[in-house]
Amino acid sequence: MEKKQLKKLIDVAAGRCKADLVLKNCRIADVYNAEFITGDIAISDGFIAGIGKYDGEKEQNLQGAAVVPGFIDSHIHIESACVSPEEIGALLVPHGTTTIIADPHEIVNVCGLTGMNYMIKAAKNTVLNIEYMLPSCVPATPFEHAGADITAAVMQRTMADNDILGMGEFMNFPGVISADDEVLNKLLTAKKNKKIIDGHGPGLTGNALNAYIAAGIADDHECSTLEEMHDKLARGMYVILRNGSACHDLLTLVRGITTANERRCLLCSDDRQPKTIFAKGHLEDHLRICVANGIAPFAALRMATLNAAECFGLNDRGAVAPGRRADLAVLNNLDEFVVENVYIKGQLVSTDGKYLPEVKKYPIDSVTGSCHVKNFSVKKLALRLKSKLVKTIDILPDGVVTEKGTASVDLDQNGLFVYSSKADIVKIAVVERHKNTGNVAVALLRNYGIKRGAVAVSIAHDSHNIIVVGTNDGDMEYAVNELIKQQGGIVLTCEHNIIANMPMPIAGIMSDKNGEWVNKRLIAIHTAAYEKLGINRYIDPIMTLCFMALPVIPKLKITDMGLFDVDKFAFTSVEA
Repeated sequence: MEKKQLKKLIDVAAGRCKADLVLKNCRIADVYNAEFITGDIAISDGFIAGIGKYDGEKEQNLQGAAVVPGFIDSHIHIESACVSPEEIGALLVPHGTTTIIADPHEIVNVCGLTGMNYMIKAAKNTVLNIEYMLPSCVPATPFEHAGADITAAVMQRTMADNDILGMGEFMNFPGVISADDEVLNKLLTAKKNKKIIDGHGPGLTGNALNAYIAAGIADDHECSTLEEMHDKLARGMYVILRNGSACHDLLTLVRGITTANERRCLLCSDDRQPKTIFAKGHLEDHLRICVANGIAPFAALRMATLNAAECFGLNDRGAVAPGRRADLAVLNNLDEFVVENVYIKGQLVSTDGKYLPEVKKYPIDSVTGSCHVKNFSVKKLALRLKSKLVKTIDILPDGVVTEKGTASVDLDQNGLFVYSSKADIVKIAVVERHKNTGNVAVALLRNYGIKRGAVAVSIAHDSHNIIVVGTNDGDMEYAVNELIKQQGGIVLTCEHNIIANMPMPIAGIMSDKNGEWVNKRLIAIHTAAYEKLGINRYIDPIMTLCFMALPVIPKLKITDMGLFDVDKFAFTSVEA
């Protein structure tokens, strides 16, 4: 802020000159005292000058509507919404969200810092404030091939940038706990630059958890039980309660929020598709869940505003108070959290669910053409087994944690796996798409429910190789080849015909279209998945599949290098 702006802000606050804009007759949400204040909000150059009685060059009478701080999503991957940064702004702002803490490790795993630079530049074309974390684990582990390798040396050249808020979720928790040398260098890079370090430590307890937090990890969004939540809070962590398209931990963890710990609790969506946003909204959906489960409305509101601002050092927002950014949401009340209008830096940017600014796009040339697959053929999908007794990746409802299953399967005379319609067990393969290694790994997936055809996606957290699932090798091969032709995205096939698809030219993980277009395509894809392929309706057929290649989420996953036991942090055979 320049001296001239500061003087004007003080003069407006003191009543010596008119504000640029005054929102009159508001019920102002005081997140500090958990009460409403009746009065006006004076805004000068995008900042709140004061609350009370003011005159402005422009005035708007809100007629007693509730005005709350703009919502802050404490952890989100823009790429998981399948849209660009410009479009995520158009999707989220009408729901009262004015700031997101974004970890772009999806695109960075594909395109390296070129992807990071694209995301930063594209974000400048939306009024949504996107605070970026520098991905900490690219690749997430050494057990897969990614498109980039972000070392501590690379981080040292980037971490000091003003466009970087902190270090993204540290998924390599075994590396932290064992004090791996390269991990220590990454952690120290963040510490030396006084940047926050995000956590990702599912299931950590005892001394392992102590070691993880002692390393400087500030928060965690991977709690799945009340005991885990309590332990992490007790050791000084902020706990981020997640409610996304695939993971709904908030529904469990809301019971662990108390008047004693609510100031250390935040809200996030992590991964939220347009389909979910159009149907349920964004953080206002989280807030409704909290209040419906007995959390006081102001306590819930603080988790989406003040708590998040304090956690991430964003001291210019999170409250409706003098000196803060005029990032505001106008609501009907603090029970239903229906968002009527949204202001960002004092500008009206959404009304009645409509995003008002023009959406301008940054060029995507630097992040296209990302499918580089060598010598793929149907032969690479063969699964030869030494025994009928096998290990299966078992999908569990409402999350991305999988179980280690065992089953007896059919084999042909050559020992090759044969799909049986009587068992919900199918092949899952990961095809490397970054470095032309030719790697294809095949394992078995249970509880996906597919009864015919195949599904192929180039969205595979976090290295984003190609995942394909199907009942027969022919459809699986066809799906992969069609996916390569369209340079990534989603393809559903049946009897060598495409029954639904969505091209994603931005790194093979994001569409260059708007949210409405993506939503329509996703609805068509989900409909085809359930009705034509028979996939289980209690899971998200795409989002769930996307996490089957993430070898840091328990218990059994698959990468392009083979079947991976997350508990043992080692590869394992398909045979039991």
